[in-house]
Amino acid sequence: MNRTIVTPPGKFNMPNWRELWAAREIAFRFGQKDILLRYRQTAVGVAWVFVQPLVSAGVFTIVFGGIAQLPSGGVPYFIFAFAGQLGWNLFSNIANGAASSLVANQSLVSKVFFPRLIVPLSGLISIMLDFLIAFGLFVVLLFAFQINPGWPILALPLWVLLTAVLAMGIGLAASAGMVKYRDVAYFLPWVFQVLMYGSPIAYSLEAVPPDLLWLFNINPITWLMEGYRWSLLGQSAPELWQVLSLIGAALVSIVVGLIIFQRAERAFADII
Repeated sequence: MNRTIVTPPGKFNMPNWRELWAAREIAFRFGQKDILLRYRQTAVGVAWVFVQPLVSAGVFTIVFGGIAQLPSGGVPYFIFAFAGQLGWNLFSNIANGAASSLVANQSLVSKVFFPRLIVPLSGLISIMLDFLIAFGLFVVLLFAFQINPGWPILALPLWVLLTAVLAMGIGLAASAGMVKYRDVAYFLPWVFQVLMYGSPIAYSLEAVPPDLLWLFNINPITWLMEGYRWSLLGQSAPELWQVLSLIGAALVSIVVGLIIFQRAERAFADII
């Protein structure tokens, strides 16, 4: 019988990827449990994956497209807002899911010793499944609105990967903080709400006043949204500096997040 020896992490050690690979079955179990619990005893089940972006896009269309009359780059405002919601929901779901994962599974974390990094990473399984389902609906909308994004759609996996890396880094750091300070659970949703309205998700950069444009240009979410709308709607391609900055921000985020998580991991079981 194969044995896996799990060694306690040091303060600045990177994860032992061999241990994580050996414990992949645990990750799949966590992911499976997350999928089952999410839709158990719900009236419409997986349809919630459709309802959230559809309703949000509808509200944004009425408020920003109808009342405020903001531009949408020549495409119907509804599908413009839906494309932004796809990228934003992926980012916020990964970050928030990773942040709350340890506290949500505190009974296992405090009793069973395994690589704790498995817990936040396993959440990617259900979140990516939700994204694929919502993306399938988006493809249907592309046909309905007769929009052909062209070859830029091939770059979509790059934006998804960068979204996951950027969000996971934030989520790992927040999860370590939430174990010790439960205030993070109240603070984080507020931060994400501010970030959502302070980023071009429901509106385009064209709607931003020139004197505030610099503030949006230093926001990594802006770079992500430009990439998503290029790939999903065939709008203007992001600038090279935006792509390179986004890659750099994602790498910094995941490295810092891993370091914070590894430093705090030794005390997780005691604090929880």
